[in-house]
Amino acid sequence: MTDTRSLRVGLTQWHATRDVAANVELALRAVRDCAAAGAQLVVLPENGLMLGSNTEMREAAFSEGGDPHLDRIAEAARDKDVVVVVGGLKNRTDGGTFNSALVYDRSGHLAGRYDKIHLFDARIGGQSFEASSVEQRGTHPVIVDVDGVAVGLTICYDVRFPELYRTLALGGAEVILVPAAFTRITGDAHWEVLLRSRAIESGAYVLASATVHGDGETPDAFETYGHALAVGPWGEVLADLGEATFATKVLDLDLDQVDAVRDRLPALRGVQPETYGAQIRRVTTSGAMT
Repeated sequence: MTDTRSLRVGLTQWHATRDVAANVELALRAVRDCAAAGAQLVVLPENGLMLGSNTEMREAAFSEGGDPHLDRIAEAARDKDVVVVVGGLKNRTDGGTFNSALVYDRSGHLAGRYDKIHLFDARIGGQSFEASSVEQRGTHPVIVDVDGVAVGLTICYDVRFPELYRTLALGGAEVILVPAAFTRITGDAHWEVLLRSRAIESGAYVLASATVHGDGETPDAFETYGHALAVGPWGEVLADLGEATFATKVLDLDLDQVDAVRDRLPALRGVQPETYGAQIRRVTTSGAMT
């Protein structure tokens, strides 16, 4: 008999604002709470450290190399002996500004990063979101090893592009992270169904920490949906943090369930990339048969 493989993860959610110092305190509280409950991995939401307009977030961009706010999160990862994924922030680098998910290991070192591939260029509820005007897109999918578990990294708008998740699943990802600052309008319509679809297609756990709208007394740059979700590899919702303005939830992920689902429904073994790349045949139903 083999030992069950598992990963204990911390799902997080809070109301993020333009106040970076206040947001960092919430992030540190989330890390402490999840670590106290035994989490091995804590996932923070996209824009959880600063939620403003794209221009405001670019002007307040963090730097992965020596930013004092990020240093505090790195210290928390070390002090609490936990891996922390800062789920997405404007990250100023020598190569330009990206929306990056930063991975801090248990020693507090920056183990790696994922730069968001799909940038949110859309017009929602009369508000324009032109992310490509303030940040560059990433070019590489990323999988990080956390205690022997392959964890794929994505961010928010990526969830609308299933080919990225299929690539991560085929690359061995058993857990896929989708930290997000999803708009309230699109979240109400699409959030849960998109996350469940990505989990079902991948036969993987999907963990989506999220920011959430406030009480309306101080207007947000844009209202975010909340409902941080954990979804199992069969597509079942394991946790939903609703519209709580601060919440955490620690879950034990049974990785044997990933193997069981992929064995029961071996969709990943049926992928036919050479066929998908072939020229499409187009058929018309107009005209008489001769």
